[in-house]
Amino acid sequence: MHDTLKSFKFASAGIKDAMSSEPNLRFHIIAAIFTISAGTYFKFNNLEFTILIFTILSVISLELINTLVEKIVDMHSKEISEEARIIKDISAGMVLISSVGAIIIGALLFLPKLFV
Repeated sequence: MHDTLKSFKFASAGIKDAMSSEPNLRFHIIAAIFTISAGTYFKFNNLEFTILIFTILSVISLELINTLVEKIVDMHSKEISEEARIIKDISAGMVLISSVGAIIIGALLFLPKLFV
């Protein structure tokens, strides 16, 4: 059990480090809080909340992966290279696609509630 608690402590520290260094992650977390609050206000049912939470966690998880990729590339590529730029751009593109998908899912969930 002790190792499990240490793992949670390390994971929490990693999330805290990422939040302190990555403005996009902070934006996604603020947007998540706002979106969950709006889902509560509009009385989302269990399925709607499941879709909403899964979508939010997907975007935040991919943002953390993007941060990880950027840190690894920076660690191994001190000078700016074309390969490093491509890796970082692809990683950022992953988050962009996820975010656009989240906007579409959000529209599908919220627009019917707004125009009832």
